[in-house]
Amino acid sequence: MSAPLKTAYSPCPNDTFVFDAWAHGRIPGAPVLDVTFADIDITNGMAERGEFDVLKVSYAVLPWVLDEYALLPCGGALGRGCGPLVLTREADGPAEPADLAGKTVAVPSERSTAYLLFRLWAAAEVPGGVGEVVVLPFHEIMPAVRDGKVDAGLVIHEARFTYRNYGLRKLADMGEHWESTTGLPIPLGAIIAKRSLGAERLRELAETARASVRMAWDDPAASRPYVLAHAQEMDQAVADQHIGLYVNEFTAGLGEEGYAAVRGLLTRAAAEGLVPPLGPDALEFV
Repeated sequence: MSAPLKTAYSPCPNDTFVFDAWAHGRIPGAPVLDVTFADIDITNGMAERGEFDVLKVSYAVLPWVLDEYALLPCGGALGRGCGPLVLTREADGPAEPADLAGKTVAVPSERSTAYLLFRLWAAAEVPGGVGEVVVLPFHEIMPAVRDGKVDAGLVIHEARFTYRNYGLRKLADMGEHWESTTGLPIPLGAIIAKRSLGAERLRELAETARASVRMAWDDPAASRPYVLAHAQEMDQAVADQHIGLYVNEFTAGLGEEGYAAVRGLLTRAAAEGLVPPLGPDALEFV
């Protein structure tokens, strides 16, 4: 029997929902996983250091890791109406995009898709650009904005549904900007696996990831204990909203539109000097 695959993904509801059947051995013959939970900024760093076999990472980090890792064509997060938000304080924070000029903004990672989308948006909407960018774990961003430690925050995940609880308002939706300027879905998180595992194993991993997604859809109640045990936001309704938004047809398979979205994001970002350019075959699966 092969050794368990060292695997890392976030404790967010969409990831635990997608991986539940696989992680708990409910897929016959599937490779065994040794799971570590980590925030996306941590998993991005793990990928850059080549530390794990299978990882959930930001699409934004792919240009730095695709020599060692292959992008799996399923299991990740793309979609519409699910982009990161820029939030400010309801009372006295910046009220218009232009008000962010020279201000301090907290972001979940400088190698995150959210940050790429933010930079592309700010280049168009914030004359002179923002001031200091501070990296914080995503669950610390809204309290930091609320408490006046930063002027604005870029948030992801279930923060879309809970930011009003912190007395915050939405200044802008990065996904709306992306969709209106490209017509493409928003590429957020990717599943990658070590190329050194070999083509046959990589294909097996992709099929297992797809099977795990479909099993979660077929019996959503089965994943509920796993989802709620690890969610930052324990409310069942919020977890269900989160899953409904981030787990969709692109999770089962990127398809032509999904690949176009990923290539479009990374090509635009490379043109702005935010990421290295991709090679012509970098996104191809085995």
